[in-house]
Amino acid sequence: MLTHWVVMPTCLPLVLRRCHACASERFRASGKFRVNAHHKLIDVWLLVLCTGCGETAKLTVLERTHVRSVPPELLDRLHDNDPGLTAELLQDPVVRRRNRIALDWDNAWRLDTGRSDHLDRAVTDISVRFAARIPVRPVRLIAEGCGLSRAEVERLVTEGKLVSAIRLGARLTGDFTFTLKR
Repeated sequence: MLTHWVVMPTCLPLVLRRCHACASERFRASGKFRVNAHHKLIDVWLLVLCTGCGETAKLTVLERTHVRSVPPELLDRLHDNDPGLTAELLQDPVVRRRNRIALDWDNAWRLDTGRSDHLDRAVTDISVRFAARIPVRPVRLIAEGCGLSRAEVERLVTEGKLVSAIRLGARLTGDFTFTLKR
């Protein structure tokens, strides 16, 4: 029987970027957008606040884009400061690359394992699904989900009692499955 786990975000991640005012390296998303129109062109920024001094910085979302090329639903969401759009844009690789930022997911996610009776079986197949692109080491997820230490999970991997098609030591943002043999 296959058991399903889900890695879910609990809040928005912090943005890793250097503050020009206080040299802090963490910003939190304010959830607000600044939309500026120049005749037929539009600029859009996501506003982020420094966790150290509160200084506002802008992350470029759209730059000198023709207004007609932006879907009306997106414009409505931008004008309404849609929090779901903020989360989507923070995870967008194009936005992250354009602004040269990274995300800090520490304390911004949780693992939902459902019920814990699956750990009593001799062989357990577990599917892990990511609700967002959260970079986490599978060893950490397995340790947390099974109530084991990371060293114990590493020992199970070397003994061949924990098997997966992916490398369990590297960070991962996509779905995977593993088998635990007791």
